Amino acid sequence: MSLEIQGRLVKVMPQVKGEGKNGGWVKQDFVIETAGDYPKKVCLTAWGDKVANLARVKPGDVVKVSFEPSSREYNERWFTELRAWKIDGSSSAGASSPANEMPPPPNEEPFGLNEENGGDLPF
Repeated sequence: MSLEIQGRLVKVMPQVKGEGKNGGWVKQDFVIETAGDYPKKVCLTAWGDKVANLARVKPGDVVKVSFEPSSREYNERWFTELRAWKIDGSSSAGASSPANEMPPPPNEEPFGLNEENGGDLPF
């Protein structure tokens, strides 16, 4: 299952490094805030080479994150993590997406609707 979320990057936590049986690993948590009437803060985790993608964005940037939820059990308790696998950054906080913008109004009148040609219509 893969999901997407878009929001403003609020905070980037310090990197955490460690050693496992398969070698070294690195992860970094980050928090984004969604837009809308009821904004939510969401903490996601970047693992391995995805940490380098996180270094390209800074707090205040609008990011679109593709992630996968992952849960595991430990001592009869369940822990859920949102693992980011793609992080796309755009311009700073005040930017709006092009899909939300209205196109500019036309500068000229539509063809054939001026007053001089108005009497030529058959109806």
